[in-house]
Formats: sequence, structure tokens, C-alpha cells
Amino acid sequence: MNKNHDTEMRLACFLPSLEGGGAERVVVNLLRGLVERQVQTQLILASAHGSYMDQVPPQVEVVDLGVKHVRQAIWPLRRLLKEQPPQVLISHLSHANLAAVLAMRPLEIPTRLLLVEHLTMSAYKGTTVKDRLIQPLARWLFKHADAVAAVSRGAARDLEEQLRMPSESVHVLYNPVVDASLEQKRQESLSHSWLDASDQPLVVGIGRLTEQKDFGTLIRAYAQIANPSSCRLVILGEGEERAELEELVRQLGLEERVLLPGFVENPYAWLNRADLFVLSSRWEALPTVLIEALACGVKVVATDCPSGPAEILQDGRWGRLVPMQEEQALAAAMEQALAEQGDSGLLQQRAADFSVESAVDQYLALIRELVTNP
Repeated sequence: MNKNHDTEMRLACFLPSLEGGGAERVVVNLLRGLVERQVQTQLILASAHGSYMDQVPPQVEVVDLGVKHVRQAIWPLRRLLKEQPPQVLISHLSHANLAAVLAMRPLEIPTRLLLVEHLTMSAYKGTTVKDRLIQPLARWLFKHADAVAAVSRGAARDLEEQLRMPSESVHVLYNPVVDASLEQKRQESLSHSWLDASDQPLVVGIGRLTEQKDFGTLIRAYAQIANPSSCRLVILGEGEERAELEELVRQLGLEERVLLPGFVENPYAWLNRADLFVLSSRWEALPTVLIEALACGVKVVATDCPSGPAEILQDGRWGRLVPMQEEQALAAAMEQALAEQGDSGLLQQRAADFSVESAVDQYLALIRELVTNP
């Protein structure tokens, strides 16, 4: 199958919901890119809700399985696939991937199954039963997929190691991040009193308020900057650690210097006005927000966590890398970055390597291979 036949393909994407998060934003970008190529695409959601619902292209059929938990989606997904089998089902996120395999296994349909992992598999070491089951179930079930992909080389190799898969068997599909809409959104107006203080640099962090993003280390690092009153810190996002982070801000006496405004519909407008973006994560796969910061021409500092930041920044060429959970090292890197002149044009050139167009090319190349060489 060649590119001229892409419009004849019928694809479906499956994930839990479109609740605000990097992976969900990536799927919306992928859908937008597929629609631009006139590929027939369906979006299947365990529960059709979330901050990105209104960003789904109108040409995409949205199917709501109407269940609360992804595990409850197995039977409804099986019925849907049996009645309307797409050529390829692209499943995103570990829990959805497990459900997709279980839904597909007993069916005798021509649909090919592509699983896309958005986090490093080694990250699933939590205390909940659900997290502890991810690896053993994936080790058993992922081998039944037609293809497995990760969003960075580091995450792909990690997946192979954790699931005992053959070397180089996991494909790499970079996230579709940069497109014209990002450029448009970053230019949108933004009103906030902090933006009036042009003499005070603005440091921005973005992500869910969770253990993974480790904003506690970022706040403590900010407190250790030689003169924290010379800049301000805003962390965009919502999550279960909000109360803990707010208490940390109070303990450090930073209520007037650190802002936690919650989920923001357009984070790019903040990035466009930032002097520095900081990624403080303990683990990632390919942090979309780091690419978005580069696309906005913002200087960046990131933890060298597994995996993605070193790959995006090419081992420090495009921004500083520091060890995880080391607030002194992070504070020093932030100070140094704020004191430097950045070259926004060069940073944006690097971000262009993660364009929606390029990512859609990668997805379609793999999909053609699955369809023509099952």
C-alpha cells in the first residue's frame, strides 16, 4: 500500500478518555494529522469526557463505550470491533493496551493491533495492585499484538528489557507535537498581573501534580536560587499532590512568588511569555511539554530522567540536563540558564523535528507495513 491509498484506510484510536494529559494531547494531534491526510479515523473512548474533547476534529467519529474503568471496556470494545472492524486499531496507554489485546484475542477479524506506550514500563513500581499488575500482564499479552511502539528510543529499549522482548522489536514513533495550531495558540493574548513585571523573569513548569512530575523538587530548588525574588515560578496543572505542594509553598514562605493556577486550556501562551521552562520529572517517555517549550523558543532545564529529555535535548545541546531529585543542582542550572541569552530560533528548529507531519509519516509507514505484510 502506498501513500496514494492512505485515504482508503480505516483506522481507529483507542484510549481511556481525553482527560488533560500529554498522551491525550498527542492523540488529538495525531487525529488532526490523519484527518489532514484524509484518512478515515475513528476515536474509541472508554469514557468520552475530558479537557480535550472539544479539540477532536469534527471529521473524526467519536465512539463512547460508556464505562467508568478501562477494564470494563473489554466487552463493549470487542462487540464494536466485531461489528465495525477497522484495518488497524491503534491503542494508547498501558491500561488501554491491555484491554485492547483482551478484546481482540478471541476475534477472527482482519484488524491489526498496534500498541503505543507513552511511559517507560520500568516506571510501574507503584504500591497499588493495578500498577503492580501492569508489567506481568503486559509481558503475557503484548506478544499477541501485531506491533508494539514506544514514543522514544529510550522507552523502546526499556520496554524490551522489562517485558523480555527481542532486541529492536519495539518500534519508535515520536509524538506529533508541533504544528501551525501551536504557533497560533502561543500568540494568543494572556492577562495576568505577573506578566506586567517585565523586570522579573518568569519560570514555568507544566504537568499533572503527581509524584512523577516531582514539582516538590522544583519548588525547593526555586527557593534555593540566590535571589528568588528576582523571578517568579508558575506551575500549570492539576492533580492529587495539590494540597501537599501548596503546603510546601507556605512552609517556604513563597506564597507571593509561586503560583499554582491549575489546569490551563492554553499553556502555550504562558510558555510564550516564559523566560525559562523547567522539567523536574522522575520518569517520562518523551515529554511532550519539553518539545512544546522549545517550539515556543523558551530556554529549558530538565532532569535527565528515563527517558526522553536527553534524547530531545541531544545530551544537553539544546538545554541543561541535571540529575533527578537534586534540588541544588536544579537551582544552579536554573540560575545559569536565566543569566544566559537564548537563541529562540535554534530551539524552534530543534522542535520542528517533532512536527505533527513528521510523526504522521512515521505512523502511516508502520500502518502500511502492518496492512500489507500481516
